Amino acid sequence: MRTRFESLGAYTPSTVRSTEDVISSLSVPRSLDLERITGIKNRHVHNSDPDDYESSFAMALHAIDDCLEHSDYSADEIDVVISVSITRFREPDIHCFAPAFALMLRNAIGATKALHFDLSNACAGMITGVLVLDRMIKAGVVRNGLVVSGEQITPIADTAAREISQPYDPQFAALTVGDAAVAVVVDDRGDDNDEIHYVELNTAAYGAEFCIGMPSDKTTGIAMYTDNRQLASEHRYQQALDRMSDFMKETGRTWESEKYDYWIHHQFSGPAIEYISQLAEQHFGTPMPQALNVLEEYGNTASTSHFLVLHEHLAQQRIPRGSKVLLVPEASGIVSGHLAATISRLEA
Repeated sequence: MRTRFESLGAYTPSTVRSTEDVISSLSVPRSLDLERITGIKNRHVHNSDPDDYESSFAMALHAIDDCLEHSDYSADEIDVVISVSITRFREPDIHCFAPAFALMLRNAIGATKALHFDLSNACAGMITGVLVLDRMIKAGVVRNGLVVSGEQITPIADTAAREISQPYDPQFAALTVGDAAVAVVVDDRGDDNDEIHYVELNTAAYGAEFCIGMPSDKTTGIAMYTDNRQLASEHRYQQALDRMSDFMKETGRTWESEKYDYWIHHQFSGPAIEYISQLAEQHFGTPMPQALNVLEEYGNTASTSHFLVLHEHLAQQRIPRGSKVLLVPEASGIVSGHLAATISRLEA
């Protein structure tokens, strides 16, 4: 059984907020060059107007509509809907845990016969959803499915702007986030031109406390607390590279034999992505593929980041048909891994 990415959709809010604006909103005097440190110039921010509120749910619906417009499947032909959002806002300031987001999204698009469930794996959510769907298809449980995430995550940046009180603060990383939604259909019609070759994830309990989303310990907002020095350490990146080496050996592959055309990292920091590339080149002893990024204009969009990169570069016709792409997650947990796919059908 060969699986493939059948269609892809995305949605980003029209409101753009610059890094300069974010820094200017800090409650303490400006003391850092966030754009230089991260490579992030802008991010898109949801509309908070109650009459046109862009919730996690609303953005996810927009992404699904875009995805199905590019799909051969209609909503009533989808076998399973998997929602992987970290944020689950449907109304202002109300985080929805029940009923399942996947159930509400399924009903909203008219896929009323589809199985449905939510799962959460921090910023590795979309890749985790694809992994589960890939296994479901190969096990014969379903023939196709939809994985979707709507991330209205910029409220953590608002909390950080109010509460940051020192140059090195655990809420610093929250200033990098942007809002976005993505959706992807995966089915059982893979071939040499379109195939998900493998998707593997690994969670190391060590470091789970390095990045935590939770209610603020100072105000009523939601917050993200990150130990950037630990998360961006060579030791942690090396752990992920070692696991990929083990996977290559276990499956009779080498980095050179895989012939990746592009790779996409989690969009958390341009300099950090360059550093990972340098470590990987030293580790595998060969040049790395071209990195695809959109963080300069969209920032860190949490679980949607890899597929937003894919969508935007496809929209700009920068990924030729038949390209082999490697998606590399970096997520709280700590989660690492890889997803490799050849893509020819996808368009945006």
